Amino acid sequence: MAELRLERVCKRFGEVEAVSDVDLEIADGELAVLVGPSGCGKSTTLRMIAGLEAISSGEIRIGDRRVNDLPPRDRDIAMVFQSYALYPHMTVRDNLEFGLRMRRMPRAEIAERVQQAATLLGIEELLERRPKQLSGGQRQRVAMGRAIVRHPAVFLFDEPLSNLDAKLRGRMRTELSRLHDRLRTTTVYVTHDQVEAMTLADKIVVMNRGLVQQVGDPLELYQHPANRFVAGFIGTPAMNFIDGRLSHRNDHLAFVSDGLELPLPAALAARLGDQALEIPEVALGIRPTGLTLEAVGEAPGAGALQARVAAREPLGAEIYLHLASSCGDLVARVDAHSPLRKGDRVQVGLPSSELHLFDTLTETSLL
Repeated sequence: MAELRLERVCKRFGEVEAVSDVDLEIADGELAVLVGPSGCGKSTTLRMIAGLEAISSGEIRIGDRRVNDLPPRDRDIAMVFQSYALYPHMTVRDNLEFGLRMRRMPRAEIAERVQQAATLLGIEELLERRPKQLSGGQRQRVAMGRAIVRHPAVFLFDEPLSNLDAKLRGRMRTELSRLHDRLRTTTVYVTHDQVEAMTLADKIVVMNRGLVQQVGDPLELYQHPANRFVAGFIGTPAMNFIDGRLSHRNDHLAFVSDGLELPLPAALAARLGDQALEIPEVALGIRPTGLTLEAVGEAPGAGALQARVAAREPLGAEIYLHLASSCGDLVARVDAHSPLRKGDRVQVGLPSSELHLFDTLTETSLL
């Protein structure tokens, strides 16, 4: 096992900077997930760690070794790709053994490692089959087994579950988590799926446009996003945003938008300070679980706004309600037994304990 460090790592393709000044430290035995939309630079970063892509500047260290100029085979890493990349004419056993035989490892040690990996992954009965005789989940286990038998210092996973159906992805996420708990090998896992990131990671690295937006444990990123991008990317359904401004109203600070004047509690106003009033535009954020809905009265209460249920998405244990309001479209997550139906009018409450505020220009959190 080994610590992994990236220091001001950049990757340029001509005039295009795909990855910019990435500083990242992944502790020995930690599972870090690089997450972000397509084109954000996460796979390029992984390929630079693997040595499949040369870095333009910066430094990569695995343990106490600087690996910038080392070829992939000398970096003591093992990689699992989105495609299983199994040799179709070989049995599962041969696929697992192949890399070790290329390293001229003693046959007894090869057999021992293969058996250990097969037992760990529950594929002992598949060792004499060929890839075409396996399901997608079984092929992915074999691909992981081929990495495990190498006993690397670092595992690299590049969207390994994206080819699986939703049910199998859920099961494989659980198996990957258990596998990491047993092996405790330093792991970098790339995905565009924030659910995978939240459920698997010890540490999440959110990327966008080649830049690291925030690094932290899943709960930290969910509760304390550093900027609007992270707030909107982490969490399902995505956070609601209402554009507006801050203003003094009747000796208190309030968030003001179309059809909404939301008084902010004194403690929150104190955290923002007087400089908050100098920011011309702000965005208020609140998660779908934070909205409170009540039957509409003659007039909305303070800090509430009128809305209409525009669509209803039943999901079994819960319902997503899409709301149309003067402040824009909102989504609320409610109990499956909610009586609200499409077309109903509701009063939407915005509890102060659930609020986030962002500078519209810089998108950074004001809290």
